Amino acid sequence: MIKNNQQISFYSFCLAILVAAILTISCNSDYTPKPRGYFSIEFPQKKYQLFNQPGYPYTFEYPVYGTIVQDTSFFGDTPENPWWINIDFPRFAGKIYISYKQIGTYKLDKLVNDAYNMTNKHTVKAYSIDDSLITSPYGVHGVFFKVGGDVATANQFFLTDSTTNFIRGALYFDATPNQDSLAPVNEFLKQDMQHLINTFRWKK
Repeated sequence: MIKNNQQISFYSFCLAILVAAILTISCNSDYTPKPRGYFSIEFPQKKYQLFNQPGYPYTFEYPVYGTIVQDTSFFGDTPENPWWINIDFPRFAGKIYISYKQIGTYKLDKLVNDAYNMTNKHTVKAYSIDDSLITSPYGVHGVFFKVGGDVATANQFFLTDSTTNFIRGALYFDATPNQDSLAPVNEFLKQDMQHLINTFRWKK
């Protein structure tokens, strides 16, 4: 069927209106990119058990979903004493590394400076380092470090009695540092580190 000129003009007019409407809607609509999503993590219930092994100069409480393993290698070398341990969290691919030093073998000011220097090594990627003084219910003193940014360890601490004993703890993950994706797990295990500190005692 051959269309006359009026029909062609009418169809052309309708097509022009349709194209104009589509362009108007496209220009006025706000495009909002979806934020990057991460896998949802189900966290276990907080529950703790006592670490009080014979021969160790310290005791504390740690999560039931953690496993304590004696540290047998420090950057390829054997630790200087048998009281270095790791608290392993397999479901989170994370570990709290705890190293022990005896004051006398080392000067206290050197141990404290070393702890600060090891934290400050992260300043290349960190945008903040906050340190806060620790005084536990059992009279244990030290400093807790919170490091912001895509760093290898965001939570660290050291504890000492200032005369004989000194330990340093640091939480690491077996993953590429990513502050956003690790934030929920970091916060969850940070609470466990704080519980460890609040229940920590030196043995007489």
